[in-house]
Amino acid sequence: MTTQLNTLKSLFLLVLILAFGSVHAQKYFGEKIDDKGISPIKEVIAQLTPEKEVQTKIKGEITAVCQMKGCWMRLKDAENNELFIRFKDYGFFVPKDAAGKTAVLKGKAFIHTTSVDELKHYAEDAGKSKEEIAKITEPEQEYRFLADGVIIYE
Repeated sequence: MTTQLNTLKSLFLLVLILAFGSVHAQKYFGEKIDDKGISPIKEVIAQLTPEKEVQTKIKGEITAVCQMKGCWMRLKDAENNELFIRFKDYGFFVPKDAAGKTAVLKGKAFIHTTSVDELKHYAEDAGKSKEEIAKITEPEQEYRFLADGVIIYE
């Protein structure tokens, strides 16, 4: 009887571990948001013009994070559509080791022309070599996102 009880306890513990282990932990940064009403990044980008911004929620993979403070990141979808992300009022940062994780963001998408100096600054933050930074000689127009809130899935 004791052996059967121990076996049942072990089985129950295993089921609990599997059940909770399959749930992804979430960490919130900035405004607490949910993962409802997400727009595909590709569709958001298609709506943007230099004069038009879009308030929305997006989801994607974090591809890079500022290695100085976590004050910016890059996010892409499965089709490699990418946005450069900053955080509202410089009010929060994300973990520097968040690259490769999935995130949901709420905020404003827009088109931005990034100056050479700013591009070099971001390249330095990302740990690029002096040679790579020296190759930056032209401003770039890029898709950006100013996030009010972020969820990162562990």
